[in-house]
Amino acid sequence: MNKWTSPVSFCLAFFTLVCAAQENATALKLEKVSTYVMDPEKSILTNAERSPRHHTLLAALKASDLDEVLEYDGEFTVFAPSDVAFSKLSKITIKHLLDPKNKKKLKAIMSYHIVAGKLSASTILRNMCRGNGKTTFTTVHGETLTATMNGIDIILTDSKGNKARITTADSNQSNGVIHEIDKVFFPTSI
Repeated sequence: MNKWTSPVSFCLAFFTLVCAAQENATALKLEKVSTYVMDPEKSILTNAERSPRHHTLLAALKASDLDEVLEYDGEFTVFAPSDVAFSKLSKITIKHLLDPKNKKKLKAIMSYHIVAGKLSASTILRNMCRGNGKTTFTTVHGETLTATMNGIDIILTDSKGNKARITTADSNQSNGVIHEIDKVFFPTSI
């Protein structure tokens, strides 16, 4: 009888701890998820205008005149910083960049997030497989971004070593694709 008493006591104590832990877990609040879906029949710019997650990006594209480029029929890949990514910058920095006097600097920053041609996530992954775990592509600004994997995430790294994670991939548009990222890149030549 003494041989099974200890294991039963241990199981009973463990069961009690698990039940108590589950009661506390119900108090967690989950972040509200947007139900907005981009329309693949519309352009990158039109979908950015309708998106509840890209207000700052849209303002930056318009202030730098890149909104006109993203209305063209040619295919583009936009690594689009979300409003959350822009909120990591100070309000002073954002105000400074959106000032018309800084249009050239803002255009350089925004064009650093655009690649000519359509790069789906599967294309990026395939190129990483061929490139021993990494691939690079040249932005419209003329600098390179390097894509690698971290677990299941595609990570973009700029020439200064700054990293951004693709948080939402393959939002197809009539003139390309948007991959939402969690950071704003700044090119070295501004």
